[in-house]
Parts: sequence; C-alpha cells; structure tokens
Amino acid sequence: TIKLNEKVYLVQAKAEGDVKEIGYRNPKSFPVSELKTGEIGYLSTGIKEPGKVRVGDTITLKSLIQAGTKPLAGYKEPKPMVFLSVYPEDSDEFDLLKDGLEKLKLNDAALTFSPESKEGLGRGFQCGFLGLLHAEIVSERLKREFGLDLILSIPSVVYKIIAPDNREFFVYSPSEWPDNSRIKEAQELWSSLQVLTPVAYLGQALELLESIESRQLKTDYLGTDKIELVYEVPLREIISKNFYDKLKSLSKGFASMNYDVLDWRKGSFVKLDILILGRKEEALSKIVSENDALKEGKKIVEKLKDSLPSQLFSVPLQAAIGGKIVARETLKALRRDVIAPLYGGDYSRKRKLLEKQKKGKKKLKDRGKMHIPPQVFLEMFKG
Repeated sequence: TIKLNEKVYLVQAKAEGDVKEIGYRNPKSFPVSELKTGEIGYLSTGIKEPGKVRVGDTITLKSLIQAGTKPLAGYKEPKPMVFLSVYPEDSDEFDLLKDGLEKLKLNDAALTFSPESKEGLGRGFQCGFLGLLHAEIVSERLKREFGLDLILSIPSVVYKIIAPDNREFFVYSPSEWPDNSRIKEAQELWSSLQVLTPVAYLGQALELLESIESRQLKTDYLGTDKIELVYEVPLREIISKNFYDKLKSLSKGFASMNYDVLDWRKGSFVKLDILILGRKEEALSKIVSENDALKEGKKIVEKLKDSLPSQLFSVPLQAAIGGKIVARETLKALRRDVIAPLYGGDYSRKRKLLEKQKKGKKKLKDRGKMHIPPQVFLEMFKG
C-alpha cells in the first residue's frame, strides 16, 4: 500500500521522492488517499529531473529498501544501436531542442542524448536510438510538436575497442575514435538482414546486397511472386549507407527489410578526417572500413566541391587518414576581371594588375578562415 506523503524509491534510478498526489484514472484523474495492493493508478513525486524516471523501473517505499526489497524481474535498460548528431538550424533554438528531447524521453526509455558542440554547427546533441525507424520517428516528432528545423548528421553505429591492456570501451562518434596505439582490436555489431522483394526486382535487390559487405545465408520463395533473402551484414553497412532508401528506390517501394542484431565481430577501421583550407572539420569526419577509405574519401571531397560556395581564393579540400592525404579536390576561386577596363595599351600594365590580384588572393588565403553554411552540412549528411 502507498499513501500520501510517504517517501518512495526508484530502484534502478536510485532516486527518491515524496508522494505529492496519488490516485487513479477513469479516464479523468481521481485523487485518493492511498493505493492498495493490486490496484492500478498514478502517483506524483517531487522528482524534478525527467532523466531519473525510467519506463519499467520498480517503485517501492523507501522504508522497504533497508529490508532488502529487490526490483521486479524483467527490467532491462534499452541499449541504443544507432547514433546521430542533432542540431537546430537556428542556434538560438538550442534550449527548445533540449526541452523537446527531455519531454520525449519521458515516454521513450530507449532515447539517449548528451550535449556536444561542433564548429560550424554550434551546440547540439548526440542522440542514441534503437534503429533507423526510431531515429526517424523522434526527429519527426521534434519537427512537428516543437516546430524545430533540424540538421541531422549521418547515422553511425557503436564500436567496441579493446585496448592493449585488454580494457574494453565503446566509441559512439568519430571524435571519440582513439589513436592506433590505444587499439589492440576493434569490433562492430553484425546483424541478420531479411529482405522481402517481389521476384520482378530480385536482380536489383541481389545487386544492392552484393555492393555492400555481406554473406548470404538463405533464399526462400514465398509463393510464386515473392522471395525472402537472408544475409549476414555489418550493422554499419545498413545504417551508414542508406540501405533502406536504396532498396525502396530500386523496387519502387515494393521491397521491405528487417534486421536483428547478432553479435560483435572483429573488423578493420580507420577514422577519415576532412580538411578544408588545411583545418580539420570534425563534423564531417567518419569511421569507415579500411577497404572503403579511399573510395569514401574521394566521394566526400567531390561532394564538398559541389556543395561549398566559391570564395575569393582557391580552397583545398582534402581527406586524410592519420595525417596522410588520400583524396583531394580544389574549389576554384571566384575571379573578377580586373583588366576589363583596359581596352588597349601596353600589356605590362595588365600583367601588373593580374599580379596584384594574385598576391591579394594569396594573402586572403593565408589569413582566411572559411565559414561553412549549415546548408552544406545538411547536403553532406544527406549524402
């Protein structure tokens, strides 16, 4: 039995509070003085931090904790599998984004978030989700219920690192990736991927599955017009390579997929750094398979070249692994025709003007610090 003004204790969260109100709903709230064993109701406590209240936690009287009361069986802390950074397009809306995430967290125990800051994007949050669908639902709710315009990073997965002293720790974002000297072994999650497709799109589905790192397990025909393909695939390949959207596109929306996480397996990974004007842009860094690093680096700098606005000076765009440049593109400078007013005369005067322009651009480049618009990050993350 729980009564008004008693002290209660949340077992998993290790938090305590006072029973401010107690009652039941039918469907409106009806306050009562106590709830007895077997009754279903609600209680209001003095706990102010939403993060301390976890869905599925056991609430008991504080007086019973000393008696050795154990939590109810079945509670398990949800573990996020997919991570992405969420930033407001308007930096002034950071507090509104924080408020929105805290309110969604109240009825979504699997959602995790922690503040982070990146140059060019400002303040935001690194959020953890159970999967891509979960991430999509949360981002849509933030947009619709709180009127937020968001910049979402490329989804990433969690990696397990085993250090030389056999200590294990997890990496959730490229900025946390350790130096090679601290890595004895790196592991990633593998999953069982089930693809259901009409036979008419079987060829395209197989081609897509072969384009990623995968191992075929079985193929089942479901009647005469549908087929199920089951593959073992790294979770990284499903999440970061936009597999779901590609599958829907090639099948005109008729194919579907599902995946179940299997286990941790050893892999070979590197951190791909992106440099603009020689400055490392942490927001664009990625953790990639060592085999895909060169191709991925080239793809990113080419997309950057198409997305960035031109400057008064040329801008080198580079992809690097551990200080070694593996891909490069150059964003050409805007050029003003300084000799347009000169219709004739000695060419040496034109040459002097061109030389002066060249020196001015070099000075700008040496001093320059390029501002990257949020729209560019949005374009890159879409890619």
